[in-house]
Amino acid sequence: MGFTVLIPARLASTRLPDKPLADLCGLPMVVRVARQAARSAASRVVVAADHARIVEACRAHGVEVVLTRHDHATGSDRLAEACEQLGLQGDDLIVNVQGDEPLIDPALIDACADQLASRTDCVMSTAAHPLDEASLFANPNVVKVVLDAAGRALYFSRAPIPWWRDAPAPATPAEGLGVPLRHIGIYGYRAGFLRRYPSLPASPLEAVESLEQLRVLWHGERIAVFVAPEAPGAGVDTPEDLERVRALLARAQA
Repeated sequence: MGFTVLIPARLASTRLPDKPLADLCGLPMVVRVARQAARSAASRVVVAADHARIVEACRAHGVEVVLTRHDHATGSDRLAEACEQLGLQGDDLIVNVQGDEPLIDPALIDACADQLASRTDCVMSTAAHPLDEASLFANPNVVKVVLDAAGRALYFSRAPIPWWRDAPAPATPAEGLGVPLRHIGIYGYRAGFLRRYPSLPASPLEAVESLEQLRVLWHGERIAVFVAPEAPGAGVDTPEDLERVRALLARAQA
């Protein structure tokens, strides 16, 4: 099974200016992400950039890149344009790896692609992991997901879901108790759906929760969810995150 990894990269960032070009032990972050993604089973890894500086950085390090419009509202819109530029269509499989995940596990990328390849009833796939910390369960910055019996997403929310009405949530996951799941921000798409996605009207739920994937469920499409055994490495959102990842990479290279 072949699939393409697409990495959206936007130069502007409120908390970390020029984030895709941030230096990580001698390489721009977006290049680190692309090289990590290339360790997966993907047949192709392409950066979808919004600025010529990102294009130049990628090409300088041998990373395939396409230049997309700078005014896309969402990362999915950017990927849809990249998909068209690359001629991907129909049931071609795409995995969206975020451009600020330099430590992403290549096995997680493969699992997301495998999940979608095996589920012809779904247009997308994503991932989650068991959530056993009460503080994270209550944190609106931590997105939760609940699944149906077939392992498809029923709903994503920033609220604590599912909610135990008659008893407190268990401190640790336990079989049969509706283990809370934390959503992991990686997505697989069938290319035909990804190209159609920008034409779908936005969902009221999407606006309320500020969660783009709710548009997919609102329109009756299905998302398969791979449940990973543990949380992935954290991404880079802030200068503090950047320093942490630099330290991890420096130790790994020592």
